[in-house]
Amino acid sequence: MEWWTHLWLNEGFATWVSHLAVDSFFPQWNIWTQFLDSTTTALRLDSLEASHPIEVEIHHASEVDQIFDAISYDKGASVIRMLQSYLGAERFQKAMASYMKKYAFSNAKTEDLWAVLEKETGEPVKDLMTTWTKQKGYPVINAKIKGDDIEIEQAQFLLDGSSGSGMWIVPITSGCGAYDTQKKFLLKLKRDKMVIGSQCGDRKKGGNFWTKLNINGTGFYRVKYDDELAAALQNALETKKLSLMDKIGTVDDLYALSIARQQTFASLLRLLYGYRGEADYSVLSHINTVTTSIAKVSADATPALAGDIKQLLIKILLSPAEKLGWDPKKGESHLDVMLRPLLLTALVQLGHGKTINEGVRRFNIFTRDRGTSLLPPDTRKAAYLAVMQNVSSSNRSGYDALRKIYKESAEGEERLQVLGILSSCRDKGIVLESLNLIFTNEVRNQDAYILLRGIQPEAREISWNWLKENWERISRTFSGSLAANFVKNIVPLFTSNEKAAEISKFFATRTKPGFERTLKQSLETVRISARWAEGIRSEPGLSQTVRELLAKP
Repeated sequence: MEWWTHLWLNEGFATWVSHLAVDSFFPQWNIWTQFLDSTTTALRLDSLEASHPIEVEIHHASEVDQIFDAISYDKGASVIRMLQSYLGAERFQKAMASYMKKYAFSNAKTEDLWAVLEKETGEPVKDLMTTWTKQKGYPVINAKIKGDDIEIEQAQFLLDGSSGSGMWIVPITSGCGAYDTQKKFLLKLKRDKMVIGSQCGDRKKGGNFWTKLNINGTGFYRVKYDDELAAALQNALETKKLSLMDKIGTVDDLYALSIARQQTFASLLRLLYGYRGEADYSVLSHINTVTTSIAKVSADATPALAGDIKQLLIKILLSPAEKLGWDPKKGESHLDVMLRPLLLTALVQLGHGKTINEGVRRFNIFTRDRGTSLLPPDTRKAAYLAVMQNVSSSNRSGYDALRKIYKESAEGEERLQVLGILSSCRDKGIVLESLNLIFTNEVRNQDAYILLRGIQPEAREISWNWLKENWERISRTFSGSLAANFVKNIVPLFTSNEKAAEISKFFATRTKPGFERTLKQSLETVRISARWAEGIRSEPGLSQTVRELLAKP
């Protein structure tokens, strides 16, 4: 690339091409479904006011550290996937070959790529893509059914519920009633409409009608459906009509719309309940992200209902977890191997007694016999977390056993796994002891963030006080981007505007280059969570919805 402003051309493209190559060699790995992890990470960051465009004007090389983030990598890769999907794989590949040939042995900038793609395909690539790389954010497409048309309207989507002024040229894809009736068109205006006709199924009550925009999540935008379209989509989900990628996109969009208070919290819980028979790793990995967030916000928003909400989330995840169990099975797919620890860890974090007890039982055997087949590396994290649920300053044998494993293990990966668990505790004394390890020779500076990542919402107050007391030392010891990890892992655990104001005041005289952006994004996340919690608190009929779903078979 010609200069750091075009960093995304390296990193976004590398991210996208790595998936393209893996899919070509190992189609059975479903790697594009896992790619949606990257897209949803970028969609989350890019719905903050404190986001930045893919192309950031870099004036000095020292500024570049802050843009090595989910926008350059994951949004960069996602808009390339969107463009390739719009142009078609073959046309895109041929045009890319021309670009490579033209700029071989020289430097290039973003505009050079668009010019070649436009010349080779005849499509308005420059106008289209400039709206995605030179402005931050992305749209939500509001879809309403009117007669035989679906009216669509774009508006910038922001998690804080405000309306931005951004406008995009959006490659819209839609499918209805089945996946072989897909349509594509470019939305160039604020509003437009699509004719759907009768091929989308029977719209009468109990009919098989459904329609889905942004097929397989190839577009970098969200969709908000009116009540009729949303009900039809939920029905399509529950009758197993949706692809894996669309199952992910559907829940991720509603989750974001719920945070922004554009959809109710109850509607999110009802949709999640439709996933209770799900067995796919990628889908459940997204469901897990959403359930973790729901458990955290409901503890602050509706403490009286939080226990029932956790039971509901356990109900959604329990059946696939019980099917897989703790022990690996001969001949199972690698996706099931990845799913087992994901589900066991989730159940432990939600406080599922049976899973916690089993984890502790296996851990106790493991401490006596490190070679036991009862706790292979894949499920150790869940067992370690289970042990930490019961640890306290007066009952620290499990904690000491984990510290011993950390010190003695010759496996780097195993040591880091334990390190990430040591702060996952409700006991203030243990959390402080773990955080203070950061200042000892036991923890390398570059590994500190792993320990910070384990902090639970219950320990946020003690962790924040620790951060304030030790800030001078942290500031001296850690460079800008490493110091940013302390902010990124502690600040977003809060969900009140008062706390955001207190944190903002503390850092007003203490910022350092390299983490202003992280601080801004973290504070914005706190304010967004506070607004979401406030909306949940005042939502009528929520406890009734939770009770109904808990009583369902």
